[in-house]
Amino acid sequence: MSGGNVSAEQLRLFIERIERLNEEKQGIADDIKDVFAESKGQGYDVKTMRSIIKLRKMERDARMEQEALLETYKTALGLAD
Repeated sequence: MSGGNVSAEQLRLFIERIERLNEEKQGIADDIKDVFAESKGQGYDVKTMRSIIKLRKMERDARMEQEALLETYKTALGLAD
Protein backbone atom coordinates (compact mmCIF):
# COMPACT_ATOMS: atom_id res chain seq x y z
CA MET A 1 0.00 0.00 0.00
CA SER A 2 2.41 2.61 -1.18
CA GLY A 3 1.62 6.22 -1.90
CA GLY A 4 -1.42 6.37 0.36
CA ASN A 5 -3.37 3.89 -1.77
CA VAL A 6 -5.61 2.51 0.96
CA SER A 7 -8.75 0.50 0.42
CA ALA A 8 -11.16 1.83 3.03
CA GLU A 9 -13.41 -1.22 2.72
CA GLN A 10 -10.56 -3.70 3.16
CA LEU A 11 -9.19 -1.74 6.12
CA ARG A 12 -12.65 -1.63 7.74
CA LEU A 13 -12.99 -5.40 7.33
CA PHE A 14 -9.60 -6.03 8.94
CA ILE A 15 -10.46 -3.74 11.86
CA GLU A 16 -13.83 -5.41 12.38
CA ARG A 17 -12.24 -8.88 12.34
CA ILE A 18 -9.69 -7.81 14.94
CA GLU A 19 -12.41 -6.28 17.12
CA ARG A 20 -14.49 -9.46 16.88
CA LEU A 21 -11.49 -11.63 17.78
CA ASN A 22 -10.69 -9.38 20.75
CA GLU A 23 -14.26 -9.82 21.98
CA GLU A 24 -13.92 -13.61 21.68
CA LYS A 25 -10.56 -13.47 23.46
CA GLN A 26 -12.13 -11.54 26.35
CA GLY A 27 -14.96 -14.08 26.53
CA ILE A 28 -12.46 -16.94 26.74
CA ALA A 29 -10.46 -15.08 29.41
CA ASP A 30 -13.67 -14.67 31.42
CA ASP A 31 -14.42 -18.39 31.04
CA ILE A 32 -10.92 -19.29 32.27
CA LYS A 33 -11.38 -16.97 35.25
CA ASP A 34 -14.66 -18.71 36.06
CA VAL A 35 -13.02 -22.16 35.93
CA PHE A 36 -10.28 -21.01 38.31
CA ALA A 37 -12.91 -19.58 40.66
CA GLU A 38 -14.85 -22.85 40.53
CA SER A 39 -11.74 -24.90 41.24
CA LYS A 40 -10.85 -22.61 44.14
CA GLY A 41 -14.36 -23.15 45.50
CA GLN A 42 -13.69 -26.90 45.40
CA GLY A 43 -10.55 -26.42 47.52
CA TYR A 44 -7.84 -26.41 44.83
CA ASP A 45 -4.95 -23.96 45.00
CA VAL A 46 -5.15 -21.71 41.94
CA LYS A 47 -1.53 -20.58 42.13
CA THR A 48 -0.36 -24.20 42.04
CA MET A 49 -2.72 -24.98 39.18
CA ARG A 50 -1.28 -22.07 37.18
CA SER A 51 2.21 -23.44 37.83
CA ILE A 52 1.17 -26.88 36.58
CA ILE A 53 -0.37 -25.37 33.44
CA LYS A 54 2.86 -23.47 32.79
CA LEU A 55 4.89 -26.67 33.23
CA ARG A 56 2.60 -28.65 30.92
CA LYS A 57 3.17 -26.09 28.14
CA MET A 58 6.91 -26.63 28.29
CA GLU A 59 8.83 -29.20 26.32
CA ARG A 60 9.99 -32.14 28.44
CA ASP A 61 13.70 -31.22 28.25
CA ALA A 62 13.06 -27.58 29.12
CA ARG A 63 10.86 -28.63 32.05
CA MET A 64 13.49 -31.04 33.35
CA GLU A 65 16.18 -28.37 33.03
CA GLN A 66 14.07 -25.85 34.95
CA GLU A 67 13.27 -28.37 37.69
CA ALA A 68 16.98 -29.29 38.03
CA LEU A 69 17.93 -25.63 38.24
CA LEU A 70 15.27 -25.02 40.87
CA GLU A 71 16.61 -27.93 42.94
CA THR A 72 20.16 -26.55 42.59
CA TYR A 73 19.05 -23.14 43.84
CA LYS A 74 17.02 -24.65 46.68
CA THR A 75 20.05 -26.70 47.78
CA ALA A 76 22.30 -23.65 47.61
CA LEU A 77 19.89 -21.76 49.86
CA GLY A 78 19.34 -24.62 52.29
CA LEU A 79 15.74 -25.18 51.22
CA ALA A 80 16.14 -28.71 49.88
CA ASP A 81 14.60 -31.63 51.74
